[in-house]
Amino acid sequence: MAKSSKKLAELVNRMPDPDGRGLYCTDIDKEKIESAIAEIHEGGRRNILGIIDMLVPPGKGDDVKAHYALHVLGLHVCKLDDDEPRRRFAKALASQLGGDRPKAVQAYLVQELQAFGGKEVVETLGRLLTDEELCQPAAMALVAIGDRAAEHLRSALPRARGKCRLTVVQNLGVVRDAASAYALREAVGDEDQAVRIAATWALGNIGEAGSVDLLLRTADKTNGWERIQATKACLLLAEKLLASGRKNAAVRIYTHLRNTRTDPAEHYVRDAAKSALAEAG
Repeated sequence: MAKSSKKLAELVNRMPDPDGRGLYCTDIDKEKIESAIAEIHEGGRRNILGIIDMLVPPGKGDDVKAHYALHVLGLHVCKLDDDEPRRRFAKALASQLGGDRPKAVQAYLVQELQAFGGKEVVETLGRLLTDEELCQPAAMALVAIGDRAAEHLRSALPRARGKCRLTVVQNLGVVRDAASAYALREAVGDEDQAVRIAATWALGNIGEAGSVDLLLRTADKTNGWERIQATKACLLLAEKLLASGRKNAAVRIYTHLRNTRTDPAEHYVRDAAKSALAEAG
């Protein structure tokens, strides 16, 4: 082992051991940890990659201290007055994505980018949205960062399949991307029920008036769980429309639900619609 690698291993080994529950509640020597992290930081990118090299998939070895060191290093660079160290840290993590490292390790790095990444890593995260094993943490990181998240999610939707498609549809709703409304309306007819349900929720949360007719038709023609979820999406859409000043469109939804939900099993929908209409005046 090279001298620098031995030194890094010694510094990482200064990190605390978790208790039997996996928690760090006692015997935390803050000064010892901060001193080791400061030394690791001085080593720059080489030390960041060196710690990443210590990470292994679950069940393949003990990398608890490496996980701890990498996360605390991220906290350290975020506290500095200059943002450049944080950007360098994030770029170093992002440089290890999409390659040959185990997907579980890459997923952990993406989770770290959710906490410490910025616009400097969104391109890399966007490329992961069609990777079945990494799409979910990548989408969460993009949404947390915010910068160009909608753009990357929108771009990935036509290429996303299976789990990735579901993840992208859900998160387009989270970021309320009105520019994706047309594609999401098409997704309401997807062969996958989970995608259909996610698309109706997304359209409801976006609050786009052009989706009123489609969501009402979907809620009327479906049955069971899907009908419940589509109806909830209609109520959500009405709520968003009302909040944005489009009262007529919201009233139209509430009126339709009040008049059509006559089955005793759906009395709660009718009651909710009546209450909303009363509040809307």
